[in-house]
Amino acid sequence: MRWKCSGKAPEANRQCANMKYILETERLILRELTPKDSRYFYELNLSPNVIKYTGDKAFETIMEAEKFLKKYTDYQINGFGRWAVTDKSNNEFLGWCGLKYVADLDETDIGFRFFEKHWNKGFATESAKACIKYGFENLNLKTIIGRAMKENVASIKVLEKLGMNYEKEFDFDEHLGLIYRIENNQAYNDSI
Repeated sequence: MRWKCSGKAPEANRQCANMKYILETERLILRELTPKDSRYFYELNLSPNVIKYTGDKAFETIMEAEKFLKKYTDYQINGFGRWAVTDKSNNEFLGWCGLKYVADLDETDIGFRFFEKHWNKGFATESAKACIKYGFENLNLKTIIGRAMKENVASIKVLEKLGMNYEKEFDFDEHLGLIYRIENNQAYNDSI
């Protein structure tokens, strides 16, 4: 799946209307999600393995995914959110990663979700590291947390690779969940 805009990847696509690029890593580009991502968003959540540990349900239609993306206001409200992750070399939509402010808890968490064919390639770690660095350096966040169901060993490994430390257990949609935390400090910023 490739993002189609100008047909040239990726430099020309940076000029696409209504697309806001946020971050670039060695292999990835992170940009705001738009309603044009509806099909990818729908297909990503359609996979039972992808949403197994999320507490989310699959969208019933592409239109439902589009409606969700049209109503997604985190960028306007908080100045950040979950971002589309695309392959810099060919503009393929790989999944999403980003920060989410949870007002009830006054916390910002890191989250990520990728198509299964892109698991075990380091994309979650690479994009999440960039998001944490962005959160600390550009948003001046003091703390970022990560949440995962205890059975989600792969995501827990990513959180640990990010330098996050286990904090406590919590109820994750009637499953045992774990919370990891990282503080904004110079030692972390120097290591990424």
